[in-house]
Amino acid sequence: MKPLSSSVLALAPSMTVAIDTRAKEMQASGMDVVALGAGEPDFDTPDHIKDAAIASLRAGKTKYTPPTGIPELKHSVADKLLRENGIRIHPSQVVVTSGVKHAVNNVLQTVLNPGDEVIVPAPYWVTYPELVKLYGGVPVFLPTSVATDYKITPAQLEAAITPRTKLLILCNPSNPTGMVYGRDDLAAFAEILVRHDVYVLTDEIYEHILYDGRERVSIASLGPDILARSLIVNGLSKAYAMTGWRVGYFAGPAPIAKAIGALQSQATHHPSNVAQYGAVAALEGGLEFVETMLAEFTRRRDFIVDALRSIPGVVAPRPEGAFYALPDVSSFYGWTTPKGKRIEGSMDLVGHLLDDHLLAVVPGAAFGDDRCIRLSYATSMDLLHEAVARLRAGLTELV
Repeated sequence: MKPLSSSVLALAPSMTVAIDTRAKEMQASGMDVVALGAGEPDFDTPDHIKDAAIASLRAGKTKYTPPTGIPELKHSVADKLLRENGIRIHPSQVVVTSGVKHAVNNVLQTVLNPGDEVIVPAPYWVTYPELVKLYGGVPVFLPTSVATDYKITPAQLEAAITPRTKLLILCNPSNPTGMVYGRDDLAAFAEILVRHDVYVLTDEIYEHILYDGRERVSIASLGPDILARSLIVNGLSKAYAMTGWRVGYFAGPAPIAKAIGALQSQATHHPSNVAQYGAVAALEGGLEFVETMLAEFTRRRDFIVDALRSIPGVVAPRPEGAFYALPDVSSFYGWTTPKGKRIEGSMDLVGHLLDDHLLAVVPGAAFGDDRCIRLSYATSMDLLHEAVARLRAGLTELV
């Protein structure tokens, strides 16, 4: 058999997907696994979105759409960007994608040439560096920690830029850290990026999940110069509990949108027709559902952080956005489980928690920080109470 693509074979499987898949397999076999791995709201998609999708089916809207998405949705995205973010984008600069991961993929495939450097703050979403490498780019990681609130500084960004730097990837609010860059932070980054003529891929999928009255700011809104270098990706999955609908979008400079449209016409064509009509209803239906969900996420965040901080040895910052906790658990490394397995890092610890305590979380190593584990609190309070009890048991038996 002839060899497969070396770049594809070099891809690491998504650890978040792998953990979630294994947890579901264990649950299917009858094991009482509590899973905090997947970043998926446990709320149901609002009825008005479902109704719009059903109506589109009954109206016979089941044929191919333009590769870049139906005009109604592209206009809804442009209207949303102006209304909510203060960003003026023409609908022709919008490309509807099969989820945000697809949008990120399209951007990186379109803008990267072999050897281009991409700055990636760490911890990072697991997909970013893998796709950068897939398309010949070189990830340049900027480390952060609990001590720095998981945030890079303008000085770090400036020092990382070289003549080969093509773009910065900025996830704000962040998966996996839950940190949020404010207006002043983003303005400092924008000045540096414009001065060095560097793009920013700004992933804003968690933009509506902000706590304690924090301002929602897109770096692309901070002036025409940074807007011209902003590659915006966003979608419906988190804010509207539409993960399975697979609708995201790209918005950015017209030449890049045109190139992504050509790529998509050859590779995947368009997202599901019916899902696009549901997305129109989501974007045009107001934010009442989002506000209700945010109130519940706030309650869960406060519970999980307080519970984590009550476990000796755990260092847990309070997330400012998204729905993940990323505690530093490195004080438990070097200890041995009751079954005789030595815990050398986050992979070992996650294995111990899953095998011995039926608790599924994601190792920080998957996000570029082996000191941590990630817990999603996008689940019920009952499950969070049980998860904390299992985590406490699994950690305290090590010391």
